[in-house]
Amino acid sequence: MLYIVLGIITTLFAVVGVAMFAFGVRRMVQTVRLGRPVEDGRTGPFGRRLTTTLIEVLGHTRMLKRPWVGIAHWFVMVSFPLLVFTVAEAHGEVWDPHFHLPVIHDWTVYGLAIEVIAGLGLAAIAGLAVYRQIKGPRRLGRGSRFANSVHWTAYYVEAYIIALLAAIFVIRGFKVAMDEFPFPVWATPISHALGAVLPASEPGLALVAAFKLIISWLFFMVLAAVVTMGIGWHRFTAPFNIYFKRDPEGSPALGAAKPMMDKTGKKPLDFEEADPDEDPFGVGRVEDFTWKGLLDFSTCTECGRCQSQCPAWNTGKPLSPKKLVMDLRDHAYAKAPYLMQGVTAETLEEKAAEDAAHADTDVLALLQRPLVGTEEEGGVIHPDVLWSCTNCGACVEQCPVDIEHIDHIMDMRRYQVMIESSFPSEANTLLKNLENKGNPWGMAEDRRMDWIAELDFEVPVVEDKLPDGTEYLFWVGCAGALEDRAKKTTKAIAELLHTAGVKFAVLGGMEACTGDPARRLGMEYVFQMLAQQNVETLNEAGVTKIVASCPHCFNTLGNEYPQLGGEYDVVHHSQLLARLVEEGRLTPVQPIEENITYHDPCFLGRHNKVYTPPREIMAQVPGITTKEMHRHKERGFCCGAGGARMWMEERIGKRINTERVDEALTTDPDTVSTACPFCQVMLGDAINEKKSQGQAKETLEVVDVSQLLLRSVKGGSAPAEEGEKEKA
Repeated sequence: MLYIVLGIITTLFAVVGVAMFAFGVRRMVQTVRLGRPVEDGRTGPFGRRLTTTLIEVLGHTRMLKRPWVGIAHWFVMVSFPLLVFTVAEAHGEVWDPHFHLPVIHDWTVYGLAIEVIAGLGLAAIAGLAVYRQIKGPRRLGRGSRFANSVHWTAYYVEAYIIALLAAIFVIRGFKVAMDEFPFPVWATPISHALGAVLPASEPGLALVAAFKLIISWLFFMVLAAVVTMGIGWHRFTAPFNIYFKRDPEGSPALGAAKPMMDKTGKKPLDFEEADPDEDPFGVGRVEDFTWKGLLDFSTCTECGRCQSQCPAWNTGKPLSPKKLVMDLRDHAYAKAPYLMQGVTAETLEEKAAEDAAHADTDVLALLQRPLVGTEEEGGVIHPDVLWSCTNCGACVEQCPVDIEHIDHIMDMRRYQVMIESSFPSEANTLLKNLENKGNPWGMAEDRRMDWIAELDFEVPVVEDKLPDGTEYLFWVGCAGALEDRAKKTTKAIAELLHTAGVKFAVLGGMEACTGDPARRLGMEYVFQMLAQQNVETLNEAGVTKIVASCPHCFNTLGNEYPQLGGEYDVVHHSQLLARLVEEGRLTPVQPIEENITYHDPCFLGRHNKVYTPPREIMAQVPGITTKEMHRHKERGFCCGAGGARMWMEERIGKRINTERVDEALTTDPDTVSTACPFCQVMLGDAINEKKSQGQAKETLEVVDVSQLLLRSVKGGSAPAEEGEKEKA
């Protein structure tokens, strides 16, 4: 009788569990489908996308950036599909404790596989549970990557997995005690150890099997009831999210910014024909996100890797990439049931006007809730959260399920800037300068050639076409042409190219800002205006190869201009100079006896994976001793200038550039080296502040790797180094 009752109960749990899980899947799919169409290319090529998905899921390539956590998670992950046979066994064992699977029930390989996977899975989940306690917010507060997570769901999932895996061994132990276990001790030592202390009890075995089944199907019921439980659902949604990511072969949302598409998602938005009432000018409501965006929100595991690497969060600002995604997810799933029924704020307002006594004010408030707004306005995302982002890409680089945080932040910025005209006041000056003068500082075009007069050789300036024999157009960039510290880098690069016999030319006054600050701010219209002007200039001049000194220009020219018909072979100056040294066209001879730490620019490193060339240059300079900062390469920490933040005040928390310089000072450097004019300015400002406080050497400066190379090649007497510090 006991077995019949247990069998009926567990069967009912299975039926209800499957039905509820199917309902949860249906609700999630319907919610995701509310999003706008995505741009072309998200679904293919099938083979390449499937290969990437299998590599990332089965190989755990992104999880293994934290090795032991990644390994532990892998065993927990594989335990789910591989232990499904034990669920099938349990459904038979509640009816008959002597039940066994046909064919494979006595295969030693099968017995060994279950023992190993269940054992290592149990050890792994126990270790991860302990890790969560050690690294939890109760101990580390804001510094914990688990801050902002929904903790009860994590504890629930951990408890469920532990109970499930433990039940497998207890059932096996009962079978050992009943002398019905066909596997040898060497293959199943844990099961045999339990069998030595457990009684030979058929009811006991059936009860444990029933317990295992009930908690398993309860897990699926809870998932269906709490469809926003990211830590539970990600095991089902992550493979799809990885498959549909923007770049099937690399990290999503790094490099090129996602272009603005029309309402069909098939072609880029044409501002001359676009209608803001129909075409998406960014995202102003949660349903304005693409379906891939809504899938991103549904897939967040709440692991906090993005948060732990975010420069804004680490310096006391309100932006947590994890919380941003979770808040958007919760809002989307709260709003979705009404959107699926065709209920809108407008229809509810009409009904309220007709019958105020029966107006559903709570639903109306939900549907009217602004996506971006202050607490008083009831916004889902606070403006300070939105404008704290530097677009550094640390969140995207760290996310194990390929969520595209930057794309979503930029889409919300686009709406705020182009539709709401709501953005930090300082950015207004930036946009006016870009529109009127073609550079962020608002300087005259002819000032772009001032640096040339300080050189003792001629630099060809393009008047119409590239001069015959030109190998590269040297894209100087606004900072490189107009900012005094960055101009030293420009002159150093020019002299090194001249010394190496590289024939190059510059556009001079014909060069305009690439538009990166405008695009990253969210003003796509100004970006396209500048970009189209530059593409026309470059194409008419016959430019095919470009060397850029600024990583932001390098990224925009190489990754974003193809969206507008500008196809060029673009290299960063550190790549070209490293190659010239390797070929023997530049030979560092003068020793530089200094301790140097190198800062990775985000748009050179994370966004474009250029980590080695700057380090190769320094390695070839005699005398230099390099010491890496704790956060470097993929985990490098931003200087604070990206995402147009260089032209906005930093009023909340600690300054990002100060945080980075504090880390640099732990290496006791004589010089901080980088390969970006933005970084040079931001880190230089922070170092000057430290000097004034007596916290840094008076001789400490920030220099570009090209300046170090020039000193060694020229013996320290190069014109580009005039005004630099005296070396002891």
